[in-house]
Amino acid sequence: MKDLRKIVPDELFSWMSRIRRTIHEYPEPGQKEFRTSDLISTCLDELGIDHSRGVGGTGIVGRISNGGSVSDSGGIGSGGTGVGIGNRTVALRADMDALPVSEATDLPFSSKNPGFMHACGHDGHVATLLGAAKLLKDSPPDGTVVLLFQPDEEGEGGAQLMIADGALKGVEAIFAAHLDNRFQVGQIALRPGANTAYTDAFDVEITGKGGHAARPQEAVDALLLACQMALQIQLILTRELDPLQPAVITIGEIKSGSVHNAIAEKAIMRGTIRTIDTHTRDRIVARLKDLAHALGGLYGATILVKHYSGYPPVVNTRAEYELARSTAEDLLGRECVLDMKDPSMGGEDFAYYLEKVPGCFFRLGSGSPGTPYVPLHSPHFDFNEEAMRIGAAFMAELVRAYLQRPAVPG
Repeated sequence: MKDLRKIVPDELFSWMSRIRRTIHEYPEPGQKEFRTSDLISTCLDELGIDHSRGVGGTGIVGRISNGGSVSDSGGIGSGGTGVGIGNRTVALRADMDALPVSEATDLPFSSKNPGFMHACGHDGHVATLLGAAKLLKDSPPDGTVVLLFQPDEEGEGGAQLMIADGALKGVEAIFAAHLDNRFQVGQIALRPGANTAYTDAFDVEITGKGGHAARPQEAVDALLLACQMALQIQLILTRELDPLQPAVITIGEIKSGSVHNAIAEKAIMRGTIRTIDTHTRDRIVARLKDLAHALGGLYGATILVKHYSGYPPVVNTRAEYELARSTAEDLLGRECVLDMKDPSMGGEDFAYYLEKVPGCFFRLGSGSPGTPYVPLHSPHFDFNEEAMRIGAAFMAELVRAYLQRPAVPG
């Protein structure tokens, strides 16, 4: 195990903490991260790292190469490659958007933007990547490091917009961290293969026949059909799918009716489908539509199902996972590197990068011993900032390890 305070001294850690707290205090939703983007740009200027702004909307791409920064003439949007001649290139990514959650932490730096909060640790992700950037700028590796500060992970998938704007041009591999209070500070958790799920959504629109509550025989109750369909949907999971294949269907919203003495004519249900493999995903969508058709025909209603594709699963490539694991063991000790047995059923748009280039997504332990677990997306979410010291050191070490690894012949 290496001495992390020598790799990330207290002065650098304090700088990272101030950045994180400033971002936390002024959370911004996807594609409106203007203040956050300005702060990141200022920090990169302070570090002497050339960067391009406005990538994928409010995103930023910085580059460090061979003891200096690549000039903007080779950067994003300029028509150049953005890659030093003969250099191998590896990318690190941090997301930077906040959630529409009202904060309830009572932290001295809690949100000053009502209704928004950094409840998923993206403030820490940005500060961690800036810390890694400082380490890499001070002692540049033999190659090019691309720094991706990405907007809108929680919303429409800012990763796709970054890719469309050329953020992966010349990149051979990519890595990203996510703070996770399920694991303690000093631990890194990761797994090869699938790490997250498809994040599909669906709407069900039910049109029955309204009527008087006292004469149900004259009506077709859309609200009752919504309730029945919500229950029947769970039978798809328990009776029609392979129990060894992970799958979740959750109804998050039902709207119907307006008064106590009328039978509702319309109902709307909204939900999410989480799966790992495409066969299970397709089976669920098909059975939802079959169920809608059957219930509608049985009760004389019109039931329409609309399916919306979400993020694909994050799938770590084997070589990059093994490199990340060995680097983590060297940095922290084997006992602090944990294997995640199962993928999360949550979603992450980092998946889009991994559809283009190899890479690894890992969990950075941010829980504190003796402190009750608080999950991501909770209004009470906070994390132990020491995780950022570990994350910055690990990202810098991982980049060096990747660039020192012999290139695979193309």
